[in-house]
Amino acid sequence: MKKRHYGMLSLAFTSCLVVHAENKNQNTDKPNVIFIYADDLGYGDLECYGAKNVQTPNVNRLASEGIRFVNAHATAATSTPSRYSMLTGEYAWRKPGTDVAAGNAGMIIRPEQYTMADMFKSSGYATGAFGKWHLGLGAKTAQQDWNAPLSASLGDLGFDYSYIMAATADRVPCVFIENGQVANYDPSAPIEVSYIKNFPGEPTGKDNPELLYNLKPSHGHDMSIVNGISRIGYMKGGGKALWKDENIADSITAHAVDFIKQHKDEPFFMYFATNDVHVPRFPHNRFRGKNKMGLRGDAIAQFDWSVGQLLEALDKMGLTQNTLIILSSDNGPVVDDGYDDKAEELLNGHEPAGNLRGGKYSAFEGGTRVPVIVHWPKAINKPEVSDVLISQIDWLASLASLVDARIPKGSAPDSYNRLANLLGQDKTDRPWVIEQASNHTLSVRTKDWKFIEGSDRPKMVPWGPKIETGYLGIPQLYDMKQAGEKVNLATEHPEKVFELQQILRKVRDKSIQLK
Repeated sequence: MKKRHYGMLSLAFTSCLVVHAENKNQNTDKPNVIFIYADDLGYGDLECYGAKNVQTPNVNRLASEGIRFVNAHATAATSTPSRYSMLTGEYAWRKPGTDVAAGNAGMIIRPEQYTMADMFKSSGYATGAFGKWHLGLGAKTAQQDWNAPLSASLGDLGFDYSYIMAATADRVPCVFIENGQVANYDPSAPIEVSYIKNFPGEPTGKDNPELLYNLKPSHGHDMSIVNGISRIGYMKGGGKALWKDENIADSITAHAVDFIKQHKDEPFFMYFATNDVHVPRFPHNRFRGKNKMGLRGDAIAQFDWSVGQLLEALDKMGLTQNTLIILSSDNGPVVDDGYDDKAEELLNGHEPAGNLRGGKYSAFEGGTRVPVIVHWPKAINKPEVSDVLISQIDWLASLASLVDARIPKGSAPDSYNRLANLLGQDKTDRPWVIEQASNHTLSVRTKDWKFIEGSDRPKMVPWGPKIETGYLGIPQLYDMKQAGEKVNLATEHPEKVFELQQILRKVRDKSIQLK
């Protein structure tokens, strides 16, 4: 049965909700929960993780008052599958169509699926999503009418309110979607979107480079032009609804702060997914030139500012003590991902992945090992650094345990309750985590070892030749007590290769369970 859609609430019903919220008793033990999900932020990109060329005081505050994890992993080295897995508790590689999504992809998480938002909503939480979505909208790919309410949107997935980007900033449509329809819709400029062919008379970055007054592409990203930046895909119209890249962080953050204010008297769950530090990196002028790394460094500073705005709102409303914040990233870092923003030239010694090998797209550690900081003053009163092995796949089941939610049978099949890990109460490592590279090559990571299955695909990412894929035609085995995944030990430890291969086989066919 299709879930109730909340995208088109009547004024009367909205008023009822407000009255209900005001009358709720807030003397509850249920914490507010905020996911702060950065985009392409690497393990070494934050000051508290060793970054030298950028200051991140607000993230530092979370780390100094909470738990900073140094062996935490996303489920995939790219955005769409990582987000899908985290929000559903199911590995994306189990489901076709979960690769990096086009801006006009249909809903990848289907309305009948159980989600993180469903879980919180069933437990009495107000639920909101802000920022980058990249999991499709509408019932079917390329059949959306962007000029009317979408046939399927986040209201069908358990979110009471949403203010999102359909995909990424480098993909059309370049408009915000609020509760299932284009925000600030301009009827004088109806929207058309295509990922197949351009619309007659519309300029492109390839044919009209003179119109690229903000950023030029380094490779690809040369189709429709919005705000002086060319994108992936073709778009016509939008008018007043089109975003300005320099204002994206301000816009999603302001809407998130408003959500906190509106729901301060009841428990709420917020999925706050920033565009930073994904390309095109074009932060607000007030962040320009604050460090040595140019636009990418400025985008990190802007991300930190967004974190600070949420913290300030919580502080002012007296909500900090009982708000659980989990800050992380969807995958590892990438420097040149399609725009000539001098990110590579201006690194100045900065290592986005720290001492890890690889980055976004890669089977190596830098693709999936990400920052994770957990902050909840009511339950975590002693800051610490934890090296316990954890995975984002477990967040749904863990938080369900926190709020005593029942997960329907068959839902979140790969998610396990590791709440005690997140709260620093249990130092027992997850026995293994599964990681997915961009071509679906899978890895098994234990505390001490990493196995990468064989793949005959290219050793370098074709569209970004400086990015290592981690693919090799034979199995790979690395001793993770040694940094850098430099020496393949598969032939020296065939018994360990066999052991990890068996784990992967059993995870694939669901014949293994965590104890």
